[in-house]
Amino acid sequence: MSEPATFPPATIEAFLRFCEGEWMSLRSRFLLGTQAEAGEGDEWHSSERGELVVRYLDGSPGGLSVGPKDQPPRQLLFAADGSFSAGDQQGRWTLWPDGSLELVSEHNGTELRERIWFNKPNLRLRSTIEQPADGLPGRASFSSEIRRVSKPAAAA
Repeated sequence: MSEPATFPPATIEAFLRFCEGEWMSLRSRFLLGTQAEAGEGDEWHSSERGELVVRYLDGSPGGLSVGPKDQPPRQLLFAADGSFSAGDQQGRWTLWPDGSLELVSEHNGTELRERIWFNKPNLRLRSTIEQPADGLPGRASFSSEIRRVSKPAAAA
């Protein structure tokens, strides 16, 4: 981000530009409903840490190149009509008045809803819920992500 951005971002382009950077992530995944009850012990929950690299892709309104560090990224391309594509997956996006971005798509009969919002310019939260076509609760995840800040070079 070359110039200071208004916070929270008020347009889809500003939101996508705000996402650019290297992020440290802590993600927790959960099984919901009867799937969670069927497990023994902690199978219903898992946590993982990771690093995520996000680059803004120019366009109108633009897109994102997203992926774990040292792995090929996935491209999400956003259109002004409220649609987005990620490879062969299609969906709809909504930028809510609270500054959060909601992505809704369907894959193999399962609806996927992801919500992303910034608490601060360097802290964002993500929630994801998978809802199978049978209407029963599926899986959910929650992530907190902190933008990495590069250290200034040491003086010679």
